[in-house]
Amino acid sequence: MSIAPVVFVVDDDAAVRDSLRALLEVAGYAVEPYSSAEAFLSAYDPQRPGCLLLDLQMPGMGGLELQSVFTERRVRLPIIFLTGYGTVSTAVRSLNRGAFDFLEKPVEGDALLARVAEALRIDAERRRDGAVRDAAQARCAALTPREREMLPLVAAGHSSKEIARRFGISHRTVELHRTRIMHKTGAGTVIELAAMAQACGLTDTPQLGEAVRRTETR
Repeated sequence: MSIAPVVFVVDDDAAVRDSLRALLEVAGYAVEPYSSAEAFLSAYDPQRPGCLLLDLQMPGMGGLELQSVFTERRVRLPIIFLTGYGTVSTAVRSLNRGAFDFLEKPVEGDALLARVAEALRIDAERRRDGAVRDAAQARCAALTPREREMLPLVAAGHSSKEIARRFGISHRTVELHRTRIMHKTGAGTVIELAAMAQACGLTDTPQLGEAVRRTETR
């Protein structure tokens, strides 16, 4: 069962939190408000999908500091900064650090809802990609060292004959490795295997391809 996304609101102004919560809940979103960045950090689980509406200037930890903590912890929850004290330099800095958007208060309701919808879409896409990558890496972990060496060439479409020459082994041995690679990874086609190799960081390199070509010319 998938977890429903949440719009997290972090702002020290109770009136702002209440108005944002009312706007978002009327639009059908689940909302969790927090009065400080510290309270949000202590409660947030990175596995929970959603996006963050974050005040820039607050007592204690400010919005940019919270963003830095996210960066250190490799949390990729989309951040929409909301501030009444925004400057161009601050906006550029937050966006360069990976913020999704930067809006000045008071923000128009429809504009905010549009950005929230887009932020949630991006978060869902990232999580899907991450799940695919994690699954691929788990399957690649079952490969032997030789199979991991061979996978990029199989995924790149090199023939068993080419691969046999590259590794100095028999055509029959390559065929056995190829069969085991396809079985262990669960790939049904070379295209699927190539996508899995990409997710695992096991892609054919110019050096490998060049090695095969040099061998073929001998």
